[in-house]
Amino acid sequence: MRLPLWCFLSVFYSVAAHAADGDALLQSECAACHNLTGPAAATVAELRTRKAPDLFYAGNKFRREWLVRWLQQPTRVRPAGFLFLNHIKPGAKSDVVDAASLPTHPALDTARATAAADALMNLRPHDALIAKEKLAAGTLSRAMGEMVFDKFSGCLACHLIEPEYGGVSGPELYSAGTRLQAEYIASIVRTPQAWQPKTWMPDKHISDANIVKIVRYLDTLSKENKHE
Repeated sequence: MRLPLWCFLSVFYSVAAHAADGDALLQSECAACHNLTGPAAATVAELRTRKAPDLFYAGNKFRREWLVRWLQQPTRVRPAGFLFLNHIKPGAKSDVVDAASLPTHPALDTARATAAADALMNLRPHDALIAKEKLAAGTLSRAMGEMVFDKFSGCLACHLIEPEYGGVSGPELYSAGTRLQAEYIASIVRTPQAWQPKTWMPDKHISDANIVKIVRYLDTLSKENKHE
C-alpha cells in the first residue's frame, strides 16, 4: 500500500519543527551559561569568564538517553562546580566545597528535554577526533581498572569514583559510562587539550592499552553506580 505524499511531508515537517524547537530552546534556556557555538577558551582569563561547561561539541561527548533523563532531573556532575576555584572555602583541616555557592540547574519537562537533547546531539564539530578512537568490546576487572586509573594515571586526585571517594575538582566519573560516549572518554584521556586547550586536565601521555582499560573501568563503575 502506497502512502500519500502528505504523510511523508507531515513527518518531514514534524521532525524539522522538533529540531527547530530544540535549537530555539538551547538559545533561550542554555546560551546564557553554556558556549553553544565554540570555540573553546583560548586563555585562562577567558576560561574563568565561563559560567558552565562548553556544549558546542555535546553531540561528540554525551549519550542522548542520559541527556534526556538528566535534563528532567538534573544532579550535580561536578561536585565543586565548573570552576572549582570559585567554590571552595577554608575548612577545619583543609579547603572544602562551599555548597551554598553552587548554582542549580533548571529542570525541563519530557518534551522539552527530548527536544534539547536532540538539538545538542547535532553539535558535532569533533567527529574527526572521535573517528580516531577504535575501541573493541571487552571487559576488565575492577581491581585492574582501578590500578590503572589511580596508581598509574593519578586520576583519583581530581575525580570521584564513588560518592565521597576521590577528588572534587573535576566531574565525578562513577556515572561516566552512562553519561559519556566511550570514544569521547578515550579521546579526552589521550589528548585533553584537543578538546579544551586551557583545561585543568593534564596530558598524562597514557598508552593506548591503558586508555582502553580506563574506558572499560569507567563502564564497570557505571554499572555498579546506584545513583544514576
